[in-house]
Amino acid sequence: MDSIAFSSQLYRYLFYGWMFRDASRGNTLERAAAWRHNREQSRWLPTYMRRWAIGAMLLLGIAAVFEFVLSLPVLSSVFYVLSSLVVAFNAVTATCWGLLHFDVRPG
Repeated sequence: MDSIAFSSQLYRYLFYGWMFRDASRGNTLERAAAWRHNREQSRWLPTYMRRWAIGAMLLLGIAAVFEFVLSLPVLSSVFYVLSSLVVAFNAVTATCWGLLHFDVRPG
């Protein structure tokens, strides 16, 4: 059995785009099948949000250590900015989950 490279595993652990199909391509039946597939896969989105939230907490902790313990406010700002990007990522993920979970179809 072929093993997946670590970089691919890490990508799949952090990003969920690989699980979903393009529901804007194909005929009506193919689009409906892709939409159903995406709805089924949406159950994993809260798991990804939780992973990113834990990562954001770690980034905030690192930033606090750099700012308050090591007195390096410029370096801590890098980690604060990265943790704020996680908020945006989770907002997009929550929107995608809501649209799929509650079957809000586009257009």
